[in-house]
Amino acid sequence: MNLFDLPFELPITNPTWVFFLVLLIILFAPMILGRLHIPHIIGMILAGVLIGEHGLHLLNRDSSFELFGKVGVYYIMFLAGLEMDMEDFKKNRAKSLVFGWLTFLIPMALGVWSSMNVLGYGFLTAVLLASMYASHTLIAYPIISRYGLSRLRSVNITIGGTAVTVTLALIVLAVVGGIFKGEADGLFWVLLLAKVGVLTFLITFLFPRIGRWFFRQYDDSVMQFVFVLAMVFLGGGMMELVGMEGILGAFLAGLVLNRLIPHVSPLMNRLEFVGNALFIPYFLIGVGMIIDVKSLFAGGEALKVAIVMTVVATASKWLAAWATQKIYRMQPNERAMMFGLSNAQAAATLAAVLIGHNIIMADGERLLNEDVLNGTVVMILFTCIISSLATERSARRFATDEAVTDDEEKAKRKAERILIPVANPETIENLINLGLVIKDARQKNPLIALNVINDNNNSQKLEMRGKRNLERAAQTGSAADTPVTMVSRYDINISSGIVHTVQEYDATDIVIGLHRKANLVDSFFGHLAENLLKGTHREVMIAKFLMPVNTLRRIVVAVPPKAEYETGFPRWVAHLCRMGSLLGCRVHFFAGGPTTARIQHLVRKKHAGTPTEFSPLDEWDDLLLLANQVNYDHLLVVVSARRGSISYDPTFERLPGQLGKYFANNSLIILYPEQGGEPQEIVSFSDPRGHNESQHYEQVGKWLYKWFKKN
Repeated sequence: MNLFDLPFELPITNPTWVFFLVLLIILFAPMILGRLHIPHIIGMILAGVLIGEHGLHLLNRDSSFELFGKVGVYYIMFLAGLEMDMEDFKKNRAKSLVFGWLTFLIPMALGVWSSMNVLGYGFLTAVLLASMYASHTLIAYPIISRYGLSRLRSVNITIGGTAVTVTLALIVLAVVGGIFKGEADGLFWVLLLAKVGVLTFLITFLFPRIGRWFFRQYDDSVMQFVFVLAMVFLGGGMMELVGMEGILGAFLAGLVLNRLIPHVSPLMNRLEFVGNALFIPYFLIGVGMIIDVKSLFAGGEALKVAIVMTVVATASKWLAAWATQKIYRMQPNERAMMFGLSNAQAAATLAAVLIGHNIIMADGERLLNEDVLNGTVVMILFTCIISSLATERSARRFATDEAVTDDEEKAKRKAERILIPVANPETIENLINLGLVIKDARQKNPLIALNVINDNNNSQKLEMRGKRNLERAAQTGSAADTPVTMVSRYDINISSGIVHTVQEYDATDIVIGLHRKANLVDSFFGHLAENLLKGTHREVMIAKFLMPVNTLRRIVVAVPPKAEYETGFPRWVAHLCRMGSLLGCRVHFFAGGPTTARIQHLVRKKHAGTPTEFSPLDEWDDLLLLANQVNYDHLLVVVSARRGSISYDPTFERLPGQLGKYFANNSLIILYPEQGGEPQEIVSFSDPRGHNESQHYEQVGKWLYKWFKKN
């Protein structure tokens, strides 16, 4: 046997080496093109051209590329729906509809005219070609994700417009296909619209309810990931059953699961990681392998068709973005972003050209001939390049502008450091997830997980248990791409250890779990929380979750009078607004008139994207009325205050009994805002932070006023 007689021939068919070569491309293409300042997406497509059968022919476009390519294009549409800011989408839905119709009608008009008058095709061929120009694929969306710009108004308008134009283009494709199958009569239209309408209703109604039930029952990360993918392909498969393309079902699945998968959650990080690391690159490489560059220079109509298709597709998309910008008086860079995202032709275009190529007309000719097929793949290449470059350029401008704004804001705001003591393994994940959704994403400070050990005979055993708890907290944080600093310390008691860690790490916020009452005489909050509130004036959240954070549907906030005068008022409002925005929950504030006005002003100024609602709570005793407002899947947040603070009320003493009696079956957070200064061991009569006993006199005064008014 010859040592060098290896069973190696081209094209490579061994699955091991095929997968290895694809992984090498995915690994090295970004490295090489990053040095040339070329978007990675273009590198994947060009690599596909190079290794495909029309290039060096290292690989065949086999079933693996078809399978992974299908997953990849579903993934692009799914992530686009998943990362949309639904509140911004609701505010911009009129703009999305206008842009969607413009980016459909303008390419259709130019496409039909150019195909009939320049290329000399028949009407049905021209209509099908024009529908290919009208549809587009968000192939440059990973660029938006990389820059963290998914919540821009122009991005949301484009994504909403994509749903409109892709739906209309796919309907045109279904109608043209139905004509040649002899199905396009009046009943065909009625059945198509009815099937699509019923299926859309089923996806939007059933998928969120199934998802919410599943996430409450199962917290295993692998099971959740597989469940989400199953829902995506179920939506895509159901759309294909009614005669539409599956990408529309994948997009709808992303929209309806949006609220169940927060943007900073471990599950979201896993979904993005797998898609961007494997499925989407596989799809892009497969697109490149279709392109036959040599056919353009072999004579005939191929080059002319390719030029006309590329020019018309690009010009019509630019005109649609320009018209939308002028109608709504948007910025030039917003127009550039809309054009960049909407210019790429890939998924629906490939589906249309392959279907049209397989349709044989009565004269024996194909509806879309070989010239159109080659021209289409060249158009895909150039539109993807233009789309990637335009989106990258626009994203850089947006990122630069935001960086300047962020630098100005950073100079004004204090660095945020959230401390989370971990002791109960059952509450670690919920407490870390709470820290993730209230954390300012613009600040890269890590969460601080703390384990405090009493110095006693069981200290070694407690140290091992604490180490496991800290590692679990770090794993939960790292799964959401957020670092966690693990701190383990010995102290005389847990509250003392927390207070000392707050001082050493300059923590601004503390998140702890509500303890379980050990006996009848034990207090509601426990000695830990009571000692902690006495030992620090930083913001403290005492949380109890009966279900995963991401499955909550509403946040009900009870705010006492004069809460707006506390030092930490803007901080806790920001935390709850971030939480509502990330979870897609409506934040319902119950407060008095002056307090409501201050909250509304703060929300309008800094948190306009958060869905909010306001109701009066004139007397703090009305807290019991909230029992009818808080459902089992709501989160009740009670803003309390430390004794002696300006918003402290003597009725707070009854708060533990009320919560334990009326809200025992609800998830809740008791929030103590930050106060100015630090706790003092000795309180003098001249100390303005002394006990605010004037509250008692105010109560007496109110009683006398009501008595005199009554009599």
